[in-house]
Amino acid sequence: MSLNFPLMFDDHLKFYFAEDELNKNLKYLTTLPSEMVTCHLKIKDDLILAGLPIFFATFNYLSDKPLSFEQFLEFEGKRFSKDDKKEITFELPFNIALSGERIALNLLQRMSSVATFTSKLVDIATPVKVLDTRKTTPGLRTFEKYAVTVGGGNNHRFSQLDCFMIKDNHKVFFGGVKGAVDYYKSLVSFYMPLIMEVHSLDEIKEGRECGVEHFLLDNFSPNDIAKAVAIKKDAMTYEVSGGVTFENIAGYAIDGIDAISSGAIIYNAPTVDLSMKISRK
Repeated sequence: MSLNFPLMFDDHLKFYFAEDELNKNLKYLTTLPSEMVTCHLKIKDDLILAGLPIFFATFNYLSDKPLSFEQFLEFEGKRFSKDDKKEITFELPFNIALSGERIALNLLQRMSSVATFTSKLVDIATPVKVLDTRKTTPGLRTFEKYAVTVGGGNNHRFSQLDCFMIKDNHKVFFGGVKGAVDYYKSLVSFYMPLIMEVHSLDEIKEGRECGVEHFLLDNFSPNDIAKAVAIKKDAMTYEVSGGVTFENIAGYAIDGIDAISSGAIIYNAPTVDLSMKISRK
């Protein structure tokens, strides 16, 4: 992994720092000492650390002379225990460390929270794949979805048009399954996959007759999932979604299911505890 890729996220960082209003007090900015200090990233929870590339890129965004932090990327994706009282130490100019600390920590903490929670769901659901959704925090989708992969999960759609997905609103507007399928087929996107959200066995059968191969079983009970698996054909894929939580995901990891998607993998991730302290050299 390289630290170069976060350069494409300068627009994100520009927005985050604008929100922090660093330009509000010019005297403060110009008088903060720039002598080198030692920074101690303290890991205070049981967690999987995710987001170090963007954590360090946040400090470099503020610096005229970017520093190299490649050696610390060995910790990315590693599992830590709070009992180890682990610290990652590095050096920064004091003004850069102080000005970037909160934004860098916010991003690292959020990504580590998502990665840690994802790992717990993956452990329960294996061998069924665990997917995220587009239910992400505005402005943080790329980072949260990256964190899902660090935790062992898989990404679903990044945007509305990564694939075509027929949902209830499409079926209502276009007059049912066939009308919605015909609309998307009219777009003649040769390589674009088509997924259909279904709520019954009849919708699966109707979708299959229209040539749909990928089905999202929305709010199916485990009993209904078993019935759906019984009519599953070769080349068809089943994704279970709707109301999936840490407490019930095991009940959906049924043989014949290819994936389980959950918005909770991101929006319900419990926050992990990280902090950064500074000491003079």
